[in-house]
Amino acid sequence: MAAEPAGAAGLRAPVLGRCGYFVERKKRFCRMIPAQGRRFCGEHGHQEEENDRKRIPCPLDPKHTVYEDQLQKHLKKCNSREKPKPAYFVQDINAGLKDATEILDEQLPISSLSKEELEDLIKKLKKASNGIKPILKDQMLSHQALQEALNDPKNGESAFKHLKQQASILGNMEKLHLLGPGRCFIEFGAGRGKLSHWVDIALQDAENVHFLLVERATTRFKVDGKHRKRDYIFERLQVDIQHLCLNKVPILEREKLPVVGIGKHLCGAATDLALRCLFESYSTQYDEKNEEPSPKRFKSDKTDIACNNSADERSGKNVSENWKPVAGIVIALCCHHRCQWKHYVGREFFRTVGLGPVEFNYFQRMTSWATCGMRETITEASTVDAKTKDQSSDTEEHDQVHNRIDCSSDSLQGQLTVEERKQIGRLCKLLIDQGRIKYLQQRGYNATLQYYTDSSVSLENVLLTAVPNQSSVPQPTA
Repeated sequence: MAAEPAGAAGLRAPVLGRCGYFVERKKRFCRMIPAQGRRFCGEHGHQEEENDRKRIPCPLDPKHTVYEDQLQKHLKKCNSREKPKPAYFVQDINAGLKDATEILDEQLPISSLSKEELEDLIKKLKKASNGIKPILKDQMLSHQALQEALNDPKNGESAFKHLKQQASILGNMEKLHLLGPGRCFIEFGAGRGKLSHWVDIALQDAENVHFLLVERATTRFKVDGKHRKRDYIFERLQVDIQHLCLNKVPILEREKLPVVGIGKHLCGAATDLALRCLFESYSTQYDEKNEEPSPKRFKSDKTDIACNNSADERSGKNVSENWKPVAGIVIALCCHHRCQWKHYVGREFFRTVGLGPVEFNYFQRMTSWATCGMRETITEASTVDAKTKDQSSDTEEHDQVHNRIDCSSDSLQGQLTVEERKQIGRLCKLLIDQGRIKYLQQRGYNATLQYYTDSSVSLENVLLTAVPNQSSVPQPTA
């Protein structure tokens, strides 16, 4: 029998029925269960002298090993093998820019700019921003679906802030008449799906409602189990938004439902990918085929008043000429410094104001200046929150992004004051978002930006909303 591994001396014996291999890195014995009559588990079976079978690293993932004589069998079931792509996966369908000549080979840091070059860049920014309203309207709303949760004394500060944001997002959706039956709600960057959870609660017993939760990463489905008793569909799509073709998602292909795109802190380029996904891989299918499906008809109930159904639709008349495949968009924006020119939907707008990929490259990084002035405060607050239970269970990626932004290389010490950097950062954000507004307006939508929560709740407190223009969709009658 092989000698006891180094480091195991003096420690207690392995648990009865468990592997006898001492894991030096973890300073404990392996807890896997070995086969009957064996001392070591399959992973550490090579430790047994009488076992002459050779174990090799798995070629798909060298973090684990496999018996060499069972390699082919293992490759067919290894969790690291490439899974078959679903029908709705279409490589780079929402990627945007195909012309590689517009993609910068080298992105120089802002600190490399001379004083004159920086001044010229700021002049371009202010000229391009001329005419854009710099002050956004406050739309800090709430929704009764979250009142009980908001008043729960067990909430920590982090959980309360998330609930405040979710309540305001739902309040804005209600104001835009987007909380109604006959819709498919698509949550982009869904994470654990809490925003969809509250939309579900707000809809109560609305008919013919479906949810698609889009998330590229594997995640703990913390909230999903609460929806399994519902009659309608709650489906997760584990796919990058860049490759998601909505008109090939079975439920949308079959039902042809109008969709509502939602998202809470959809980071950087993900917002642009989501807009392309809605308007270039779903809406355009009807334009290309020159056909628009008739809207679904539902029984009249208390939810009819809360949705964009005209009197004609409720009386059974065909209003397909007014039907829009995208009923609305409500997205809380985040992390403009992660935007990318190749995905950006506002490239045409940038060109009309005399800007291009070089300026965009600088502006998207300068957006971080809007929050870098408060970096020390954020860091202190996050340090405290990290010690709470809420931080471990409810914190999302964007809450920690600002702590990781390195402003030192782009801070231009001595050239601009902190307040000047903040103002320029805000203006860069506004300009980038204006490109998104123009993109939506060109497609017949009334798009706006507003503050949906206080900056003390979240520094990323701007909400992008869009609904079809009045001329496109008739409004409910009194």
